[in-house]
Amino acid sequence: MDETSATPGQHPSMSPDELRAAMRALDCRTQSDLAAAIGVSRSAVSLWLEGKVGVPRPVAMLLRMLVQARRRGF
Repeated sequence: MDETSATPGQHPSMSPDELRAAMRALDCRTQSDLAAAIGVSRSAVSLWLEGKVGVPRPVAMLLRMLVQARRRGF
């Protein structure tokens, strides 16, 4: 089962829309900006945004923590 599939009662780790919102919150204007910020390839970010591959859960957790920290002023 790939990361975009969810078993009943579960959700994918992060939707493309949530990823876009995280990018905006983190001032990542391009896929390359986000890729450099979290240490992944630009092509991985592209696949996540297109919904072709799910965002790995650890990456989704990291992004959510970074967004929360940004909102708190860290």
